[in-house]
Amino acid sequence: MAQQHLDPTDPTAGVVTGESLAGYLRAQATEFLRALRLHRETGGSPAGAGGSVDAARALRRSARRISGSLHTFRPLLDTDWSEEMRPELAWLSGTLGLEHAYEGRLERLLLALHRLSGAAVFPAQAVAATSAPANSAGPAHPAAAQERGNLTVGAAKAGALLERQLTLARTRAHSTALQALGSSRFHAVADKVAVLASEVPLTPAAATTDLRPPAAAAEERLTDAVTALPLVTAGHPYNAEALVHGLSPDPAPHPQDGPWHQVRLLLRLHRYAREVLHGGKLPVEVRLLTAGQALNRHRDASEAAAAAAQAARTPRIAPATAYALGVLHADQRHEVEAARFAFQQAWQKQTAKVP
Repeated sequence: MAQQHLDPTDPTAGVVTGESLAGYLRAQATEFLRALRLHRETGGSPAGAGGSVDAARALRRSARRISGSLHTFRPLLDTDWSEEMRPELAWLSGTLGLEHAYEGRLERLLLALHRLSGAAVFPAQAVAATSAPANSAGPAHPAAAQERGNLTVGAAKAGALLERQLTLARTRAHSTALQALGSSRFHAVADKVAVLASEVPLTPAAATTDLRPPAAAAEERLTDAVTALPLVTAGHPYNAEALVHGLSPDPAPHPQDGPWHQVRLLLRLHRYAREVLHGGKLPVEVRLLTAGQALNRHRDASEAAAAAAQAARTPRIAPATAYALGVLHADQRHEVEAARFAFQQAWQKQTAKVP
């Protein structure tokens, strides 16, 4: 079990009971309903697009925190209710997050193509990108100059291909989200969250049950998952094995990524559990924040690499386009390794501080 270091000035030093969990869940349910009201006020108006995006983000934020708390503290909650709510909240959060994910992925890949090729690769500038010099400074070695030239030629078409594919995916995700928010399934979730804002189905024993042991168990699961990671490999900014998967015909996710994604999820659950213990007012923990940011970058780079590989499998694309996408895929896998290295550095600093 994760060791408890009690501090008399720490609000979690004494017994923290189920009433704190109830207060946290009521607060998150209230935030959910406030975000839903904002979304309904702005969602139908083009002028309110920014507010609609903020509302969707707030809905996801509250849904994740409610779902995570139901998972960590499930022994203190009505089992049937909790097991029914969790998958519905996960469905909602995942559905609302897809459009933003595709938008961020496209931006990341286009910026990477621009950085790698030294040319503007946005589709609107395709002609300029194709004819622009590879780099005004130019590499000294002729072979390197040739590679940069090949990349510049293919980058514009690669950017246009990614734009088409990811914009289509984003449009479909937007339609799916709108359909979900108008569905009877969503209304059932919203009704249950509305009830949760005033009535939390705690077990009879929750009033006297200490929340710290289940929160410590969440921390222990995170620590165990981190221990199982190949941190020795991640201790180097470049891991050649991570590039072996390459642009193979196999569309399966990279075999090394899964455990890292799981650590990201467990770190989030640990943070939410600490929020519950602190009454929703969690102080900023720089090391945990840095570790979480590294894992977010890892997820983004991993998914961007997969998108580049998928685009490279498009039938009948030009060799220069496939070459640019291959370089882009390798670049994002390097970004994956850099994020793992950053996480390892942050985690070592965190554990070194624990007495």
